Amino acid sequence: MPSGDTVRRLRILALQTPAAQGSGAGEGTRVLRTQHFRKGATMMTSTHKKPNAAQRRPLSARWLARIALLAAVASVPQAAHAALAEAWGANGDGELGNGTTTNSSVPTAVTGLSSGVTAIAAGSGQSLAVQNGGVYAWGYNDYGQLGNGTTTNSSVPIAVTGLSSGATAIAGGYSHSLAIQNGGAYAWGDNNYGQLGNGTTTNSPTPVAVTGLSSGVTAVAGGNSHSLAVQTGGVYAWGYNSTGQLGNGTTNNSSTPVVVTGLSSGVTAIAAGYAYSLAVQNGGAYAWGFNQFGNLGNGTTNTSTTPVAVTGLSSGVTAISAGYGHGIAVQNGGVYAWGENDYGQLGDGTTNNSLTPERIDATDLHNIIAVAAGYESSYALSSDGSLWVWGDNGDGELGLGSSTGDYLTPQHLLPPSGYVFTSISTEIESDDALATLAAVPEPRSAGLVAVAGGLLLLGRRRRA
Repeated sequence: MPSGDTVRRLRILALQTPAAQGSGAGEGTRVLRTQHFRKGATMMTSTHKKPNAAQRRPLSARWLARIALLAAVASVPQAAHAALAEAWGANGDGELGNGTTTNSSVPTAVTGLSSGVTAIAAGSGQSLAVQNGGVYAWGYNDYGQLGNGTTTNSSVPIAVTGLSSGATAIAGGYSHSLAIQNGGAYAWGDNNYGQLGNGTTTNSPTPVAVTGLSSGVTAVAGGNSHSLAVQTGGVYAWGYNSTGQLGNGTTNNSSTPVVVTGLSSGVTAIAAGYAYSLAVQNGGAYAWGFNQFGNLGNGTTNTSTTPVAVTGLSSGVTAISAGYGHGIAVQNGGVYAWGENDYGQLGDGTTNNSLTPERIDATDLHNIIAVAAGYESSYALSSDGSLWVWGDNGDGELGLGSSTGDYLTPQHLLPPSGYVFTSISTEIESDDALATLAAVPEPRSAGLVAVAGGLLLLGRRRRA
């Protein structure tokens, strides 16, 4: 409750302004105005007579509702925004970015990325982040996948050459990396199968432009030796194609992007697995390529060189991820998994593979907004800012404080006090994970606003 002095000094006036009526703000818009008064200041007096007790009308339900609305709106915390990066799990090549090569079974801060981080991506031995529009990389660098012009590993983030601003998305493959800068796609690192997409098979330790994808690119993904991108709603693929992972009906490699059959529009998400690919088109999930473990999710183990519908996921799919041999999707807030399951990465309590998607832990995993499938582990980000993790934990990649045992069902990984997880990433052949976190702002004082609103209404009644 504010003090009497505070009430005398602060008055919030909710005014029905003529300018708001008929404008873009819409009729009924109220403008909040704060007025500060100095002690001893001369106050204007009103010519209206003060009503006696009998003349004072009780507050109507309408006005009481308005006071309650003011209080409710004021009590809602501001949205949290990604700010810092943490990593955990295997660290033999410095992929955790904390200046060491020691594994960590709990989330640890990435050096130099304590603010301004908007995206993270894990490669097989390298890690990536976007900070204030610039791309940074760290970890394994034998093919130049860190993008700084060298092939020297780094256990702390270093700037990627030529991508110091305008970056909006990143992705890590087995030994190559990708990014979107100002709507155009760039790639660097290993290019043995044309996975950089620049028409050659020459490695590059610095970013090169992907042919034909200079604008309109909204997503990129990296597999073992192939790459994917979404441009104006259509999917393009390039690189290795031995099992049809490019999705164009052939098994021929391509060093430039080719259109994925049947996915020329309406695509909102993509994911690249070891030698297969996934996409979401108009809310439905599709898969193509390698299918030994049932990782295409269509009830068979037959390879497909063109996209096939994932069984049971024809609508309501909002996120998708491809691991080494298993897939995960979010449908209407629930998690579905299919494919390889030798370490419990499907989260169904068994180690049996599944050729079709199965709902995972409907009790706890019901407000999921993002998923990540790794080598033999899985992650799901809840709308409350916590993580659910399961599968292999041999290198502490689940972040639970130990590096022993497999978890066949989801385990709850809470963020540090005062923070929420805002994104999660892992990679098809890595045993580490990356996440972004944000501080949770304190809610604004509902009490102060409610009291001020009540004083306003009382004042209006006195003047009526």
